[in-house]
Amino acid sequence: MVKNAKPAKASYRCAECGFEVAKWVGRCPECQAWGTVEERAPARAGLARIAAGAPSAPARRISEVDVEATKARSTGVDELDRVLGGGIVPGAVVLLAGEPGVGKSTLLLEVAHRWAEQDSGPVLYVTGEESAGQVRLRAERTGNLHPEIFLAAESELSAVMSHVEDVKPGLMIVDSVQTVQSTEDTGVVGGVTQVRAVASALIALAKENALPVVLVGHVTKDGSIAGPRVLEHLVDVVLQFEGDRHSTLRLVRGVKNRYGPADEVGCFELRDDGIVGVPDPSGLFLNRKDVGVPGTAVTVVMEGKRPLLAEVQALVAKTGLPAPRRAVSDLDSARLAMILAVLERRGRVRLTDQDVFAAAVGGMRITEPAADLAIALAVASATVDAALPADVIAVGEVGLAGEIRRVTGVGRRLTEAARLGFTRALVPPDSGPLPPEVRALVVPDLGAALQVLYDVAKK
Repeated sequence: MVKNAKPAKASYRCAECGFEVAKWVGRCPECQAWGTVEERAPARAGLARIAAGAPSAPARRISEVDVEATKARSTGVDELDRVLGGGIVPGAVVLLAGEPGVGKSTLLLEVAHRWAEQDSGPVLYVTGEESAGQVRLRAERTGNLHPEIFLAAESELSAVMSHVEDVKPGLMIVDSVQTVQSTEDTGVVGGVTQVRAVASALIALAKENALPVVLVGHVTKDGSIAGPRVLEHLVDVVLQFEGDRHSTLRLVRGVKNRYGPADEVGCFELRDDGIVGVPDPSGLFLNRKDVGVPGTAVTVVMEGKRPLLAEVQALVAKTGLPAPRRAVSDLDSARLAMILAVLERRGRVRLTDQDVFAAAVGGMRITEPAADLAIALAVASATVDAALPADVIAVGEVGLAGEIRRVTGVGRRLTEAARLGFTRALVPPDSGPLPPEVRALVVPDLGAALQVLYDVAKK
């Protein structure tokens, strides 16, 4: 006699990373997230046979699919279109995430106003965090009032759906997805279950009606997007809105894009009367002088595919403390420590009894290794109190052996430098074809680069 099979036990799965455990735990053992482990129904013993159903539309050859209806439409904001890949596609769902107060709502009000001006259809702006009056006041202050912008202060999903049926918008903005709740699902507002249910419903709405939807997302303390990780997989485009509270510079960085490049960056300047795109942002990060200043060096970093000139400053001062200070601003502290060690060991620059302060100008955070050579030259320039010539830039990665390594896109970097008046550049060997407007000084190692500085100091 065959014994009855034991009933399948329920398992538990993390909503963030999908890791499964046999029993419930408060913290996921895989991704270390709290409160994300949920019960999962037991799997059936065998696969049930699924009967064939009627398809919604017959399958077509890929060459016969009409692409005109899915072409991107401009948002009216050039810098945002640059990141989106030319504009927003009908039916696309865009997730815009950023820290509180960085300017997300201000940017989206600008987008709503430009969209309405283009006669692309009315804009439905759903606000779950502020009242309609607060949004109206911000629109007045930034000059973004338009009769085709409709405000709805709603936090319930069914009410949002009703507004879509009434307004029939050409663009919908939801600020934010964490404040909308679905009464048909359990969980607290902003929780994993609610965010996933609301996002799934809005995505289905966007696809069925070819309605572009922009969702505002919150971020956690470490800067990642709040909510389940599946949210980023469901949407079509993920944008990260970055900026320092003490600077007017704002960057919109593409993290994921199904319709275009995912490595583009848009630059904006946040002002009292709104936010404006900056098509030529190199001037924000550069303090040009006719005569060089000791402790400064200029480099070219790549933000996505966009070359930007950046200035690095350093200050070296003698200290009486047994452990000299190493302070950085908008630079990678670990990378600076490595560069200082290479400078002292390979470049014979004495720094053991010196405080070193290094910073990037303009509020842009520099983490690219291509800025290593500029940082090293800025520190050495401050040490010997000699300035590099004002028309010289430095591009290259510094290795632990003191060699200067190749970096990508040197030609594009020097073309941007030539446009802004630089005529000489310190570059690594084998950098590829370079523009004729800039005279390249090839430096194979750190000693050769420092010799350029020392030759200037002797004059």
